[in-house]
Amino acid sequence: MNQRLSAAILAAVRPIPDHPSVGITFQDITPVLADAGLFRRVIEEMASPFLPARVTHVVGIEARGFILGAPVAAWLGTGFIPARKPGKLPWKTMREEYTLEYGTDALEAHRDAVPGRSRVLVVDDVLATGGTARAAGALIRRLGGELVGWTFLLEIAALRGRRRLAGAPVHVLASR
Repeated sequence: MNQRLSAAILAAVRPIPDHPSVGITFQDITPVLADAGLFRRVIEEMASPFLPARVTHVVGIEARGFILGAPVAAWLGTGFIPARKPGKLPWKTMREEYTLEYGTDALEAHRDAVPGRSRVLVVDDVLATGGTARAAGALIRRLGGELVGWTFLLEIAALRGRRRLAGAPVHVLASR
């Protein structure tokens, strides 16, 4: 973990208590995105450890994973696949359900989003309990792709979500 970058991320991310519900502290990444230099460094650092993995596609998890995932895909020179909330995609989808720290949800991707022999990297903003990321990995595998790793801007270490992510490397830029 790059200590200087980690410190800059932690200084920029704004914790919002009791959002979206009481007891949850939302991690607002918009100050990171607003700082062009920091945003560029974040994208490079999220992507660069996976250069040797020969990634062919990046999956961004709705919604903030889109903001980070698309530039990671561009930096790696790969395709981008959105993993969306149910009912948002216009074509035939496959669904993976999961639990959150404050309820349940599901992710969907187009059935043809992961071509055969795809090597897929999952990108999201925050690793909390690991449920959403784990669901994205399961969805990729069900669609026929090979999961090569997960990369996150921030990890909430006390929630121990990393334990739910097996079978591929987990890369985190900052931990709180």
